[in-house]
Amino acid sequence: MRTDKDKAINLRKTGKSYSEIEEELKIPRSTLSAWFKGSAWSQRIKEDLSSTAVTKSTVRIIELNNIRGVHLDKLYTQARLEALKDFEALKFHPTFIAGVMLYWGEGDKASKHRVSLTNTDPAMIKIFINFLKDVCDINDEKIKAWLLLYPDLQETNCKEYWIKEAGLQNITFNKSIYIDGRHKTKRLGYGVCTVGVSSRYFKEKVLLWISLFPDMLSGRELYGKNADII
Repeated sequence: MRTDKDKAINLRKTGKSYSEIEEELKIPRSTLSAWFKGSAWSQRIKEDLSSTAVTKSTVRIIELNNIRGVHLDKLYTQARLEALKDFEALKFHPTFIAGVMLYWGEGDKASKHRVSLTNTDPAMIKIFINFLKDVCDINDEKIKAWLLLYPDLQETNCKEYWIKEAGLQNITFNKSIYIDGRHKTKRLGYGVCTVGVSSRYFKEKVLLWISLFPDMLSGRELYGKNADII
């Protein structure tokens, strides 16, 4: 009997994996597999090693998620603190007010990461685009647009309309979504447009801004010095 096989068997019986035995004895894994194939005791060791590996992986994933969770909590806290400073600096800026009010009324508040506005009025989409770009310093390449269309609407014509009327010249369009209307006729001439940004950090800021406006409005702060005589 080969002495290296005896050594391999002894190492295997101590609970060593094929990779550990291969590294120590320089015996190919294929040879080890051939030697131990059909051995019930080796199969039990394999199962034990697999179970241990799963446990270690699970613990590691939990540890990484905890680390990631702490990091994200700090990041989102930073976003909210930044939003407070921005609010004080921008709360009288007309485009900032318009953008936050539009989002408060029409924006996507369900998603955790998407800041998007959907509307049939290009003027509202244009104001929201100005809010994103001019006030929030969001780059064009981060802003996406997409259309909701009825079957008889031509996508190219609709895109041209929204690009011209809503100021979407430098905005990337995602694939349009077609839906069947009740009578399959165009009830909206150019469909419905959605524009938005995917950013959990930015979403935290926008939601905080929305939460701050009611108190400011109830305090009539936006009315300025003459608030008491209006």
